[in-house]
Amino acid sequence: MSVPTSPPLGGGRGGAWADPPAPRRPDPGLWWAPLDRLPGVGRSTAARAEALGLATVGDLLFHLPFRYERFDEGVTPARAIATGSEATLRVRLESISVRPTRRRGLKIVRARVADESGPLWAIWFNQAHLARTLRPGDELMLRGTLRKGSPPEIAVKSHEVIGRGVSEGLHTQGLVPVYPATEALPTRRVRELVDAARGMVDAAPEALPGGLRARLGLPPIADALMAVHFPRSRGEAEAGRRRLVVEELLVLQLGLLALRRREARRRSGIALPSTGELTGAVRDALPFTLTAEQEQVSGRIARDLARSEPMRRLLQGEVGSGKTVVAALALAQAVEAGAQAAVLAPTETLADQHWTTLRGLLEPAGIEPTLITGRVARAERDRREVALRTGTARVAVGTQALLSAGVEFDRLGLVVVDEQHRFGVDQRQALSAQAEGPGGVAHLLYMTATPIPRTLALTAYGDLSVSTIRRRPPGRVPVETRWLREADREAAYEAIREELRAGRQAYVICPLVEEGEEGEARSAVSEAERLAGGPLAGFAVGLAHGAQRPDEKRSAMAAFASGATDVLVATTVVEVGIDVPNATVILIEDAERFGLAQLHQLRGRVGRGEHPGQCLLLGEPTAEEGARRLEALTQTSDGFRLAELDLEIRGEGAILGVRQAGPTDLRFARLSRDRKALAQARYAARRVMADDPWLNRPENLLLRAAVTERFHDTPRLLDG
Repeated sequence: MSVPTSPPLGGGRGGAWADPPAPRRPDPGLWWAPLDRLPGVGRSTAARAEALGLATVGDLLFHLPFRYERFDEGVTPARAIATGSEATLRVRLESISVRPTRRRGLKIVRARVADESGPLWAIWFNQAHLARTLRPGDELMLRGTLRKGSPPEIAVKSHEVIGRGVSEGLHTQGLVPVYPATEALPTRRVRELVDAARGMVDAAPEALPGGLRARLGLPPIADALMAVHFPRSRGEAEAGRRRLVVEELLVLQLGLLALRRREARRRSGIALPSTGELTGAVRDALPFTLTAEQEQVSGRIARDLARSEPMRRLLQGEVGSGKTVVAALALAQAVEAGAQAAVLAPTETLADQHWTTLRGLLEPAGIEPTLITGRVARAERDRREVALRTGTARVAVGTQALLSAGVEFDRLGLVVVDEQHRFGVDQRQALSAQAEGPGGVAHLLYMTATPIPRTLALTAYGDLSVSTIRRRPPGRVPVETRWLREADREAAYEAIREELRAGRQAYVICPLVEEGEEGEARSAVSEAERLAGGPLAGFAVGLAHGAQRPDEKRSAMAAFASGATDVLVATTVVEVGIDVPNATVILIEDAERFGLAQLHQLRGRVGRGEHPGQCLLLGEPTAEEGARRLEALTQTSDGFRLAELDLEIRGEGAILGVRQAGPTDLRFARLSRDRKALAQARYAARRVMADDPWLNRPENLLLRAAVTERFHDTPRLLDG
């Protein structure tokens, strides 16, 4: 294995990777010792640390900084710094106070400080505890952006208190690590705890054999930890972090390889080879020729279905890119191979839409899809369920009702899950599991117009194969997207009125059904009433939301689709499954409250006809994350690029669990920045498994233990 040579590490200990110092091994048990074993750490501090997930010395040393600050360079008087520039100031605190804002939950800390230039204001957002912990007379180092004013003000991004009974150098000299922290255990105190544990670094368990470390160009674990916590340069810190990242991803990859091997041995799929009889009939009846991308993807799926290994494939494509046609060919192949197929949609409206579309596509092959939803009359539903159970019904289309206990299949071979991000992993697997038995387990085809972070993460970690259709629908032009502030509200209404006067229609999307505890967020119910009597008076305004009875919601959507209403005020129930070509403008209230995937899906509701579409994002985000989402929507209409950005902003979610996004369950690696390390770890895992499939060699026993611990929910994973 050839890998680039990494830079040396030392972190104040000296030595390079190629020639490390002789190990100084303290008692290995110290790694699992409680924090109150550290000098100067009492039970109260240990309890506050445990609330942060730091119960042992090992937990503490594996608690990595998320950035580094440098306070001992570039300290400049405020008068010498241009407005709008980043600044590092040394100041004395004169007074401090907390001010609430009109936005619920947001508080501003405002402090009067002074440097040699004179007085200025220091501003912090949502850090009210600083008013209790900082005291007049404190010497502070501040980093932030200087703003105009009399006196000027600095929007503080980070700060440190100078002195206070500990070495000033620990907090203000060199690269200063900034740790995830809480109000009860601030980053300053975490830094002191890590410094107290410095002598226990050599107790860290070394899972990687020396030969493997050498081939990967990685240092010993102890050197890596010293480099991360006490770096002499940013390059050294990054090299240390990389060691931890590669090890973590290697353990994950080894476990996934073992898991797939275990599943392949225990659960075979249903081979569904194509005869061409029914798929050919579907193809011949199409009023168009499949694109090269559609042909390529369809061929890949056909080959997957013909194998006994269960397919787990994600089909990505923008709205209108032809995913449904590809799915129809897969359904026909399953039927011609003697199996049944199911299509799972997140809403009744979308299930109805799929049922109608698939009837037209599959009818030439003599396949009549069966619709199973909650609103099908009981007697008729019983008849359809009998048809599924006996095998006379070959294709079922439905919602979560397909997951109910009363629905059984005779021989389910393929499950197509549309808008897969609307379903939890357990729901999808429950349907697939209905095919388990003598026949095997069903193939799974997921479809989405906007991959979400978890999907991307699973893809990168090897659990899903991916097919992509990137072609934009013919004749579709990108929707114009604008981010508007509250001051622009009337301009937004005028844009809507202009479209309505031209005979077209509009959506208004709200994050809430009714007014509640979230305070300032607009609700669909009150907004529909306000718009009908005010800014959009004279136009027919409809209302649709998830709290309505199903018949009320269907009626509202049908009225909008038929043109009986001009404006549909709704929640995200219109995210999928409603197609109104005459709708040309969508206004999304409190847009920062929605994820990128949702915003992109909502934007796709307009511009579907001959007239260009407009998407108006109305929002006043106070957090950087919300602003990044809205800015991203205005810059690109590429759903795949937006999915990448969503991953960076929201995180990959639980890699092995069911959480769709948010904090990862990986400790060190981040998919958005560690793609190269992932590729290296994946390659290394395959090599290790090829040489030692069950990780039984003495040099791999600690690595085996790490995999077993990581995949503790899968017993006997590495028992050959």
